[in-house]
Order: sequence, then structure tokens, then C-alpha cells
Amino acid sequence: MRYLAGIPDPTRASFFGLPYWVIVLVGAIALFGAFQAYYWIGHKLGEKLYDSRIGRRLPRAQIARVEKVVEKWGALAVYGCFWVPVLRHTLPWVAGVLRISYPWYVVASALGCLTWVPVTSFALYGVIWGWFQLATHSPVTAVVVAVVAVAVIVFLVVRRRRRKADKALAA
Repeated sequence: MRYLAGIPDPTRASFFGLPYWVIVLVGAIALFGAFQAYYWIGHKLGEKLYDSRIGRRLPRAQIARVEKVVEKWGALAVYGCFWVPVLRHTLPWVAGVLRISYPWYVVASALGCLTWVPVTSFALYGVIWGWFQLATHSPVTAVVVAVVAVAVIVFLVVRRRRRKADKALAA
């Protein structure tokens, strides 16, 4: 079965006439480029970046925690930030502000891009493919699975917000 509900089989997937793995590789290269740009923006602007529109979006306490992670772990923190959503978006420019070793930063960000992008891309594609396969065999079950998944996500978000509000009240 090559196509299922308009989604190509993951083993034969192609977009724009290119195999899916090429698209993933291009995505990894683009992410690597973005990480380099973030580093150099942080490097050039320094502490002024924290007062910018980007810096004001994050609480200063959160930036301080990211700084501690970078100071403690260095390039290993850069690699690890790919796997932690908030760190993935703040650590690259904080690393630039702190001026961590650029050669190590390049190595860590390259390894992060080459491991995180394929894992998440193929895993997400596999989940979507599996859900569509389930939908073609049993639409009712697919709807139930989707509703349960959304309910679990909503539950986790609400629980996290309540815990955060409780901590704020306790402090």
C-alpha cells in the first residue's frame, strides 16, 4: 500500500520529488544554521540581548537557570538542549552571550542536529502514518485514540498550570 489517505508510505515517502531522508537532512542543516545564527546574535549583542524583545519574553530567573546549565555543562548542554523544549530555544543565544568555546559549540550543535532531527522527524511521521493506517481500518477506534490523546495532553497542561499557580501562591 503505497499511499494511505494521501500520506505516502514512510519507506517510500517523497516530497518535492526528493526522498524523505533528504528532506530531513535539509531540515537538520537548516536547524544547524539557525543555531549558529543564534549563537552569533548572542555573542555580538551580549547582555543587551536580555533587554531586547526576545529577552523580555523570558523571565530573568529562567535565563539565569539556562546560564547556570551552560556554565556547568558547556558544549554538552548544547547537545542536550535539543531534547528539552525550552532549552532548545533559549540556550543557543545564551551560549553566545556567555561566549562558550565556539569550536565545541559547533561540534555539539552539529551532533544535536544530526541526532534530534531524524529521531523526531521519523518518529512523528511514523505516529501520523500509524494513526492514518488505524483510521482506514477502524475510523471509530482512530477517533477514540485521537480523543484520548487530546484528553491526556489537556490533562497534563492543566495539571502543570495548577502546580505552577500553587507554587506561586505558596511563595
